[in-house]
Amino acid sequence: MPRRARTTRKKVYSDAKYQNAVVAKLINKSMTCGKQSTAEKVVYGAMAIIEKQEGKPPVTVVELAIKNATPLLEVKPRRVGGATYQVPVEVEADRGMSLAMRWILASARARGGKSMAEKLAAELTDASKEQGTTIKKREDTHKMAEANRAFAHYRW
Repeated sequence: MPRRARTTRKKVYSDAKYQNAVVAKLINKSMTCGKQSTAEKVVYGAMAIIEKQEGKPPVTVVELAIKNATPLLEVKPRRVGGATYQVPVEVEADRGMSLAMRWILASARARGGKSMAEKLAAELTDASKEQGTTIKKREDTHKMAEANRAFAHYRW
């Protein structure tokens, strides 16, 4: 990352089925070893399960789940003198969305038993209802930032 110049963000194009950029980002995040077709099958399978269970458009459920899981604050280590402080900072929108997707996918992978599409569908519906492991992770992040509020003046 350059010190002075700003980096340019790569444009994410919308996905083929739902014409939505958020779904395309979720597919790209869930991809492992460059297998995009497998990632598409998993995400589209999860969205089909969501549509069947919830009876709502799956894109709205996915967007709501990501919005609910997005953190507003996080802590970053800042070295002052000989001590390292955990300084609370606000999360930018792109980083917040990336963290939310990462947490949703990690929680889905950690669930036991079923296929990945079913686990992802369950995690997305839980997150849209403000429940589940992902929401707990966001709350823990907010609690840590709140607990270290005294070091907020070390922000750079």
